[in-house]
Amino acid sequence: MNVAPACETPLERRLAAELERLRAAQLYRRRRQVGGSHGAQIVVEGRLCTNFCSNDYLGLAADPRLAAAAASALERCGTGSGAAALVSGYNVEHARLEEELADFVGRPRALLFSSGWAANLGVLRALLGRNDSLIADELNHASLIDGGRLSGARYVRVGHCDLEGFERALAEAGPPNPEKRKLLVTDAVFSMDGDLADLPRLAELAQRHGAALMVDDAHGFGVLGAHGRGSLELFFSSPEARGPSPEVYVATLGKSLGCAGAFVAGSETLIEYLIQRARTWVFSTAPPPALAAAARVALRILQAEPERRERLFENVRRFRHGAEQLGIPLGCPESSVSHPQPRVLTPIQPLILGAPERALEFARWLYERGLWVAAIRPPTVPAGTARLRITLSAAHQRAQIDRLLEALAEGLKVLPGSRFPVSASERSSRSRNRKLAAAH
Repeated sequence: MNVAPACETPLERRLAAELERLRAAQLYRRRRQVGGSHGAQIVVEGRLCTNFCSNDYLGLAADPRLAAAAASALERCGTGSGAAALVSGYNVEHARLEEELADFVGRPRALLFSSGWAANLGVLRALLGRNDSLIADELNHASLIDGGRLSGARYVRVGHCDLEGFERALAEAGPPNPEKRKLLVTDAVFSMDGDLADLPRLAELAQRHGAALMVDDAHGFGVLGAHGRGSLELFFSSPEARGPSPEVYVATLGKSLGCAGAFVAGSETLIEYLIQRARTWVFSTAPPPALAAAARVALRILQAEPERRERLFENVRRFRHGAEQLGIPLGCPESSVSHPQPRVLTPIQPLILGAPERALEFARWLYERGLWVAAIRPPTVPAGTARLRITLSAAHQRAQIDRLLEALAEGLKVLPGSRFPVSASERSSRSRNRKLAAAH
């Protein structure tokens, strides 16, 4: 059936103008079609590339054992849950995964959500209201920002990892009051910079000022800690650990576990409360049981094959050492926060380029050479800090990492405007532009 084109409406004109503004500012975004599985080697719009922009840190996204578990569950349980968990969508696969996740991170209970975004929005809206205060790192993930705003709480954003700023904000929120909740929320590993929050110090501050601590460990779960149990294990498992463990723990299944979904772990009371009040959980169809079955297998592989994490960090160290030797100025130094392992690396290794067009040009140049690295631009990162967000995986081979290093070093020499530190004016603009960037 032929459909006549609609007349341009005022809304269409406004949207078209905004799209044109994004194009002119080099901020327009385009999806790239990927064929086949999502691993270290990936076919992007017909070109075979080595993938250096995935969050598949342990190389499990294309593992056939996960696919086999999902296929078996599809035979038993079908493709969909059919309803929200409180209606008829709560499958035995969901229940078993929740039990295994809670046991793995050392919490009494866990609650499965369809995504990390849904988990963060659901928790913050459930726990906070107009009489409450939310104190948050300014570089938290967008889901934490939006969840905080939608909660209606007094929302105080603190400079990135500024412990003195957190203490001031907590003090200004007033003394403990049973009628007014205070919640401090932070990423454990910041997704665009790869640095770590000082969770022990934040936990101490929260306890001292009568606040609860919520941690989003999307990029630490499965990666950090002696056994991959995430930031909880890294920061709070030793006898010397300072401060109480976070009361609210959020992590995702779509990164280290190579699946999809997220979970919140905490006390019996917390999880029962979220079951009653987390709207993104109550009013969402439960995830497909097959995904839960695959995630259970991934969790077992994580525990049975510690060599995956060992290879991951070998790759991270190789990349950083090579970058130092070649003069490639990576944006995130090794973390120096105070915990038993004071020099912790993460798989996220950004190369700050400054202007959006620089990042786009560099990413295109790498793609033509069979290397896929995403150009990250505002509003995902603050203005003046567009970058290549390079991520390492256990699935990467040494030769692939060395090829990327060679290409980065060559690109910094041959691409116009690419050999630079971020200018002083760009550095000074970061702080004042962070609020504007995070607003999106």
